[in-house]
Amino acid sequence: MYQIERAIFDIRRGLPVVVNAGEQRLLVQALEGSESVEALAHMAGSRPLLVLTRHRLAAMGVRLTADAASLPLATHITTGQLHGLATAETVSPPSTGLLSGLKPAGKAERGAVTLMRRALLIPAALCAFVTEESSAAIEQQLAEGRLLEVDAADAEQCLAGAPGMLKRVSEANIPLEDAAHSRFVLFREPDGLREHVAVVIGLQEEWGSAVPLRMHSACLTGDLFGSLRCDCGEQLRNAVADIQAMGGGVLLYLAQEGRGIGLANKLRAYTLQDGGLDTVDADQVLGFGDDERQYAVAVDMLNALKISQVQLLTNNPLKMEALRQGGIDVVSRQALYGSVTDQNQRYLNAKATRGGHLLEDVLSDQR
Repeated sequence: MYQIERAIFDIRRGLPVVVNAGEQRLLVQALEGSESVEALAHMAGSRPLLVLTRHRLAAMGVRLTADAASLPLATHITTGQLHGLATAETVSPPSTGLLSGLKPAGKAERGAVTLMRRALLIPAALCAFVTEESSAAIEQQLAEGRLLEVDAADAEQCLAGAPGMLKRVSEANIPLEDAAHSRFVLFREPDGLREHVAVVIGLQEEWGSAVPLRMHSACLTGDLFGSLRCDCGEQLRNAVADIQAMGGGVLLYLAQEGRGIGLANKLRAYTLQDGGLDTVDADQVLGFGDDERQYAVAVDMLNALKISQVQLLTNNPLKMEALRQGGIDVVSRQALYGSVTDQNQRYLNAKATRGGHLLEDVLSDQR
């Protein structure tokens, strides 16, 4: 896990890392922030590939059963074409010819693009296989600590984080407007990138066997600034008030901005939505699936708080299933709504029709 953590930081800094797949080594660099593939080609000794997710390829009209595919890059490719292949809403005819040679990604390439997702970057990876001629130079850089090497299998699994290794870091009493007796407990993931907060409302000894619970994914724009594009801020405050009214419980504030794609990518998706795409299609154009969130961390937080039965405040059946798979008994579900506005109605409709969220009651009032 330690090597993966270091690799993620190097990738976010724009540095290449080596992904070892046994017989082959792959030199990997983030597409985001990259202006040229030539330095990577020179270091590895081979022509680089661009690894894209099946979601991104589907947005370009290419159907793929594999999770990702690798695309050999032509020597004449421009920076604009390179980035367009990974993020443009529409790919112009001169760029469509660049898709020739596309093939399902191997373990090392899949690990490379998973590292990008874990690092909250655009899920596209620049990769180049290390040739025999370049192997000695790469070995020297590894020995000197100028390059870092990770196992391909570890890279491929890194999106799930490190279940069971969440660290309880600090806590304090924080009286809230709708719940004066509240305690914030902060948890940190091993890679240090994400911190999550459990808001413990009321006295635990006074709770029933099934604890009222809300799992709320962080939304900077909605929670803090009151964005009208979503209902997140209103849901957050309603959840605190509802849990208080139910005699106390827990709100898990999870660092999973933009359904797990991160703030930078969420803002990119918003710009695409301004052009007419819905929230699901905008995420797909950027290479993401319908929902990138992982809930193992929520299970770890509940285990740390010694909570095994919950009454879940949610409209999302996926959250119920994730908790149950993690061994948490979801005794009941309570709906939790915000207001439907002109600005967020399209977003809520997409969540209901394409994401399976249970919003029929609140959306039917708008018809």
